[in-house]
Amino acid sequence: MTLDTTTRIDRSNQKLKTGRQGSSASGVKWALIGFVVLYLSLIIFIPAINVFVQAFSGGVGAFLHTFTEREFINAVRLTLIIAAIVVPVNTIFGLCAAWVLARNRFPGRALLLSIIDLPFAISPVVAGLMIVLLYGRQGWFGPLLQSIDVKIIFALPGIMLATAFVSLPFVAREVIPVLEEVGPEQEEAAKTLGAKEGQIFWRVTLPNIRWGLIYGIILTNARAMGEFGAVSVVSGNIVGKTQTLPLFVEEAYKQYNTQSAYTAATLLACLAIVTLIVKEIVERKTGIKKGTH
Repeated sequence: MTLDTTTRIDRSNQKLKTGRQGSSASGVKWALIGFVVLYLSLIIFIPAINVFVQAFSGGVGAFLHTFTEREFINAVRLTLIIAAIVVPVNTIFGLCAAWVLARNRFPGRALLLSIIDLPFAISPVVAGLMIVLLYGRQGWFGPLLQSIDVKIIFALPGIMLATAFVSLPFVAREVIPVLEEVGPEQEEAAKTLGAKEGQIFWRVTLPNIRWGLIYGIILTNARAMGEFGAVSVVSGNIVGKTQTLPLFVEEAYKQYNTQSAYTAATLLACLAIVTLIVKEIVERKTGIKKGTH
C-alpha cells in the first residue's frame, strides 16, 4: 500500500469521525431545544394563551363590560396610585444606594449589598407578615400609631410599604454594574473643571447610566403593579378600598366571576408583554451603548 493511499484512508476515517461527532452534537442540540420549547410551552405559553382565550370566550362585549365594573375600576386605580408613588421613591433610593456602593469602599459594604438583595431571598408573604408584626395593632409600633390615629395595616400605607419592599432592589442592582463599568474618571474630570455636584450628576453621571436606570425602573414598575403575596397579607383585600388588580383576579375567580377574573388577568398579561418589549429595546440600546465604548 502506497503512502498516498494510506494518507487518503486516514483522511476518510477522520472525516467519518468528524461527521459522526457533528451529527451527535446536532442531535443533542435539537433535543435540548425541543426540551426547552416543551417546558416553556407547558409552564408559560399554553397557560398564557388560555387566559386570553377564556377572557374572550364570552365575546368582546363581555370582555369590555368588565372595564365598567366599579370594583375593577377601583382595583386598577389603586394599582396605578401605588405604582405612581412607589416607583419614584425606589428610583431615588436605588440611585443613592448605587452611587454610594459603586463609588465608595467602606466597612460593611458587603453587608449593605446583602440587605438590598433581601427582597430577592425573602418570600413576599413573609415580607407582608413582617410589616404586620411591626405596624399592626399588636406590633412594635402599633400603640404609637393608634395614639396618633395613623392606620398602616389594611390601608394604603401598608400596601405601599409592602410594594416598596418587594420592588426595592431593582434600580440599585441595575445601576451599580453600570457605574462600576464606567468608573469615576469622567466625574472627577468634570469636578476638576469646576462643575458642581448637580451639574456632574445631570450632565455626566445620568447620561452614562440612563439605560441601566430605565431598565431598573421598568422592572420596578412591573413588580409593583403585579405584586400579590405581600400585598395580600397587609391589605386585607377590602373590595373597593385595598384591593389591587392582582387581588381582584383572585377574588373574582373565587366568587366564580371568571369573566372578570380572566379580563383582569389579561390586562396584567398585557402589562407583562409591554414590559418585555420595552425591556428588549432597552437591552439592545444598552448593547449598542457598550459597543461604543
